[in-house]
Amino acid sequence: MGSMLRRPLFLLSLFVAVFGLAVSSFAAFGQESQSRGRKFKAPPPTSRVEVTILRDVNGKPIENAAVIFHLVGDKGNMELKTNEDGKAVIDVLPTGGEVRLQVIARGFQTYGDDFKIDQPSMALEVKMKRPGEQYSIYKTHGNDPQQAPATGSVPATAQPAQK
Repeated sequence: MGSMLRRPLFLLSLFVAVFGLAVSSFAAFGQESQSRGRKFKAPPPTSRVEVTILRDVNGKPIENAAVIFHLVGDKGNMELKTNEDGKAVIDVLPTGGEVRLQVIARGFQTYGDDFKIDQPSMALEVKMKRPGEQYSIYKTHGNDPQQAPATGSVPATAQPAQK
């Protein structure tokens, strides 16, 4: 009597296994056709920018100058230091964007300018100047007609503010 019950139980378990395998294969086939999960978005193209920092007087490179890139419209900045050849290279700036370049070197005037990154590879050269004499309103500066005399009086072209 025990063998009689085993045969139908065996056939039933075989049928359930085959049916389960068929259902799971159809479910797997259906999942391949549908895109599920996280959507992949490719990063924007980037450009390689090489900045060379030189002395204005003799064209020699300036080592250890701070080269700061501010992406216009974005928060934050990226700062690099120049090597012994006066070069700083960055390759993560988005192509088509605008960047504000600032250069700070000890013993030189600070430099700043805006650039459009419109090529996949760019080379910029910055010539740094030594600081000039401080501007003073108490000294005459050539033939400037707007210049106030050294006595501190108001020039003839200035008008008092209206209240």
